[in-house]
Amino acid sequence: MTIRVLVIDDSPTMRAILMSRLSEQPDISVIGTASNAADGREMIKRFNPDVVTLDIEMPGMNGLDFLEKIMTLRPMPVIIVSGATQEGNETTARALALGAVDCYSKFDPSGKLDIGDNGRLAALIRLAAQVTFNRGQQAAVASVVEQSRRSIDGDIKLIAVGSSTGGVEALQILLSEFPDDCPPTMIVQHVNPRFASAIARTLDSACPARVQIAEADMPVRPGNVYLAPGGDQHLKVGGTRTLRTKLRAGEPVSGHLPSVDALFLSVAEVVGAQAVGILLTGMGADGAKGLLAMHRAGAHTIAQDEATCTVFGMPRAAISLGAARVIAPINRIARHALTKAA
Repeated sequence: MTIRVLVIDDSPTMRAILMSRLSEQPDISVIGTASNAADGREMIKRFNPDVVTLDIEMPGMNGLDFLEKIMTLRPMPVIIVSGATQEGNETTARALALGAVDCYSKFDPSGKLDIGDNGRLAALIRLAAQVTFNRGQQAAVASVVEQSRRSIDGDIKLIAVGSSTGGVEALQILLSEFPDDCPPTMIVQHVNPRFASAIARTLDSACPARVQIAEADMPVRPGNVYLAPGGDQHLKVGGTRTLRTKLRAGEPVSGHLPSVDALFLSVAEVVGAQAVGILLTGMGADGAKGLLAMHRAGAHTIAQDEATCTVFGMPRAAISLGAARVIAPINRIARHALTKAA
């Protein structure tokens, strides 16, 4: 099947480069290009592309505002392709929180143009083409932060969360329901490590609790959320009297580094029945075996339902193993997690 791509970028040179590079791929067809949001909107209506690549810095309506409209009115796989998506840039995290499948920088960390990338952008497009959106059933509900604060299960020593494609958006919804004295929470989100710090800051702004990048041997405290930094280390939990974050170099687990399975397996071993495991949207099966281990250790385990997942792969794999005690829409998972309600 040929993947039909629409390129939206205000630079004629960049549109030509992207079109040339992507046209070298036998399974990708650039069906059109647009220089601004208005033209892009008309071409989306006309061609109904499988994937859209979208620049951020454009005249008139900028890429983030246009992305928000796309995801609200006509959700489809969007990859941000922009010079704005470099290390530490909040724009990247904002785009992912709005529903972009992934972000790709036009430039490498040294500032050089990085479009001749041996197919990295094409690979992202292939993954994005597998994403479907079921937003009709993702209705918002009133915040339950105060209710959650009053009813947190006192036996919870740690909450562990895993997510991938669509995960930043899901995490923003989940964590917004966590009170500022929530149980210690550790998260593995599959993401380019260049964007991890910006994602942590974006999540922190949406969450009453403090969200930060996990560092080696940090004591985990209530009211704190620890996000895996990415790169070449797995995030695990360790310790006896005091639980601590552990960053360990190693090979990929379940195809990923860091891996959700690596985190969940350590939680099952160290925390056991006093943990809660949450597996959110994502492609593949990372986290399924680990959630099963947590379930068998007596932990309360939750998987996001299909209707509110961007990609149901990871939760589906866990559910098929019988690893999830609860299957719930994203806007009700916090309640299930904090109260351990079945």
